[in-house]
Amino acid sequence: QVQLVESGGGLVQPGGSLKLSCAASGNIFSIYAMGWYRQAPEKQREQVAEITNGGITNYADSVKGRFTISKANNNTNTVVYLQMNSLQPEDTAVYYCCAKNRYRYWGQGTQVTVSS
Repeated sequence: QVQLVESGGGLVQPGGSLKLSCAASGNIFSIYAMGWYRQAPEKQREQVAEITNGGITNYADSVKGRFTISKANNNTNTVVYLQMNSLQPEDTAVYYCCAKNRYRYWGQGTQVTVSS
């Protein structure tokens, strides 16, 4: 089992920045990748960014150059960050952290609202 706890969402004006955090605990040694997904109202959940154990990252085209995923490890947990810059109203969504081994584990979600 893997437990995920997210933080860092909120309300920001267009052009602003937010940083999301996701702390993974439990069977973290089985995880081969972690990612951030988002789901806007009446839309399907989409992958925003992913980082592998080896540090390889990939991003959705819509966020390339604006979002950066990173991670920090210690013996008891792994923390994955999503730095979001130049936020736009279309980035408004619930953002979910995901940990991948033979299963997928999801965080509870954190709301990001970009509005003036």
